[in-house]
Amino acid sequence: MQIGFIGSGNMASALARGWGEPVLCTDSGSGRAQALAREVGGEALATNRELAERADLVVLAHKPAQLREVAAEAAAAKAVVSVLASTTQADVRAAFPGVPVFRIMPNTPVELGRGALAFAEPDAPVDADLRAAVRDKFARVGTVVDVPERLMGVAGALCGVGPAYWALLVEAQVDAAVRRGMPATMATTLVTETMGGSAALLRERDGDTLRLRREVSSPGGTTAAGLAALERGGVRAAFSSAMDDVLGG
Repeated sequence: MQIGFIGSGNMASALARGWGEPVLCTDSGSGRAQALAREVGGEALATNRELAERADLVVLAHKPAQLREVAAEAAAAKAVVSVLASTTQADVRAAFPGVPVFRIMPNTPVELGRGALAFAEPDAPVDADLRAAVRDKFARVGTVVDVPERLMGVAGALCGVGPAYWALLVEAQVDAAVRRGMPATMATTLVTETMGGSAALLRERDGDTLRLRREVSSPGGTTAAGLAALERGGVRAAFSSAMDDVLGG
């Protein structure tokens, strides 16, 4: 399956690195398509029209506001996958009439084959074999979760933005350790390894967060004191507000 990226920014680059295969790609004049083609192999093409004619699957990774303009240039696409934020399957179908359309919300850990990818359930008839082939392709770079179209915004506010949130939480913990005298590199290793191991434990325990917390928290102990401080600091309210702001209220 020859992949063609319209837009060669961070998400397109992460997907291309995760697949590790030559791709076709374009950009709007930034030069990032040339850089991506040099890195993973393939070609940076001069026009979206040529890309659409040559690719088996066109991945829309440009700015959402460019959808109509891009669709006019790439009307010859055989099938389209949109990774555009806040852009529904219906929006993309309207721009690409008669073309099979899929919507996926990946995150940047796809670069390492460790992504979380929300795959919108079809809201219009689509060839089942083609959908399975697209799903299998993206499953090579992470865990694919089938999500109703109406919840894709919520999915994006969890997995799409998630790496930035986790980076912020790591920074906060490292800063707290530095304030108490620990070197930043040492603190970063401890925090990131703890984060990775905790994620593995949660998977092993089927997402039972209460069990994991109770396994670490002794009554009246230091972990319980730390958790109480986080609750006083409004950690739940902060994530709730972040979800609202990402979704526009």
